[in-house]
Amino acid sequence: MEKKTTENFSSSENMKEKGFAAGQDRPELQKAIQEIVDSGFLGVQLRVHDEQGEWVGSAGVSRLGEEAKPPTNGHFRIGSNTKTFTATVVLQLVAEGKIGLDDPVVDYLTEFGLDPRITVRMLLQHTSGVFNFTGEYYEDGTVVPGIPWQGQEWVDNRFKTYRPEELVQLALSKPARFEPGTDWSYSNTNYVLARLLIEKVTGSSLAEEMQRLILGPLGLSGTVVPDTQPEIPEPHAHAYYRYEDAGEQKTVDITRQNPSWISTGGDMISTTQDLHTFISALMGGKLLPAPLLAEMCKPYPKIGYGLGVFVQNAGPNGDVTIITHNGGISGYAALMYSTPDGSKTLTASVNYVDDAAMSLAAAFQKAIPRLVEEVFGGGQAGSADAAEPASKQD
Repeated sequence: MEKKTTENFSSSENMKEKGFAAGQDRPELQKAIQEIVDSGFLGVQLRVHDEQGEWVGSAGVSRLGEEAKPPTNGHFRIGSNTKTFTATVVLQLVAEGKIGLDDPVVDYLTEFGLDPRITVRMLLQHTSGVFNFTGEYYEDGTVVPGIPWQGQEWVDNRFKTYRPEELVQLALSKPARFEPGTDWSYSNTNYVLARLLIEKVTGSSLAEEMQRLILGPLGLSGTVVPDTQPEIPEPHAHAYYRYEDAGEQKTVDITRQNPSWISTGGDMISTTQDLHTFISALMGGKLLPAPLLAEMCKPYPKIGYGLGVFVQNAGPNGDVTIITHNGGISGYAALMYSTPDGSKTLTASVNYVDDAAMSLAAAFQKAIPRLVEEVFGGGQAGSADAAEPASKQD
C-alpha cells in the first residue's frame, strides 16, 4: 500500500481530530475508542487503513488533569512491537547470507555458553526455553522474578542503565524453562539475544541496522531506537504509574524513562502512521523475500506465533487471517494488526495509569477484540499478548 499522510486527506486539523479522513466519518470507530477510554484508560489514538480509505481519530486525554485529546500523530513507546521490527532485521540478514535461520546461536555468540541446540529460529519464535529476564509466570501460579520492572523500586530507578549483555547473563543464571525446541514460552531474553546477534554479524549497532534496512527505506522518520535515551519526541501523550508508598497511593508521570531495562524486548518508539507503513510494507513483500515472509508467518501450533508476529483467525467463521503484534510498556500499549497482504491495517496507541496489579488487564482484554472486530469484520481477535496492557509480557 502506498504510504499516505493525513494531510493527503484533510486540510483541517480539527477534521482530523474528529476522525475525518478521505471524506469518511466512521462513528463506529470513534465509539469503539471512546469505549476503551470509558473502561478506565486515559487516551487512545487510532489509525485504520481499509477499503474505505484512511481514518484517524483519538479519544480521552493526553495527560492527567488536562482536557486536550491525544495527538493523532503522537509518538509512543511500542513495547513488544519492537520484536516484529527486530525479527524483520534478522530475517533481512538471513536474506543477505549473514545469518542462517537454523544455525546454532552459539556459533555467533560464543561468550554466553548458550545451549548449542538453540537456533536463530528458536529465538524469533520463543521456543528456546531461555528464562525471561523480566520474570517467569508458570501455569501453577509460581512466579520466578527477574529484574525489577514494577513497583516503587522500579519507579525510583527508572533512569538506570542496563546493558543487553547484563540482561542475558541474568537470564542464563536461571534454569531454562524447557529443553530447546520442545515448547513455547514468551521470553524477552530471546530478542535481546537477537539484538546481540545482529550487532555481532554486522559490526554495527541495532539502531544503525534498523535505519539501513527498515527506517531509511520506508521513510519512518517518527520511529526511534532509543537504547538508553529517556526522551520521547514531541508530540506525545503521557504515561503514568501508580504505587503505594507508606500506605499512600502515589501516581507519577513515567513518560520519560531509560528503556534499556527492556532493551529489544520492547524499547522502541513510533507513531500510528509509521506502524501502518511498516506492517503494510512488511506484509506486502517490500522488506523480505517471499520464502522468508512465509517463514515469518508460519505459526507455532501451540500459540499461533510465527517469527516475531502472531497469526490469528478472526471473522464470524474464523475465516479471516490477521497478522499482529501488540505491546505494552509502563503506561503505554501499542496495537498493530494487518491482513496478510498488508492491504488493511489497524494501528493504535493507548496511554493509561499502570500499576503492579495490572488493574486494567481485564478491561483491555475485553476492549481490544471489540476494536479489531470493527475493522476486520467480526469475531474475537484478541491474543495472550493483546490481553496484557502493560508489563507482564514486556
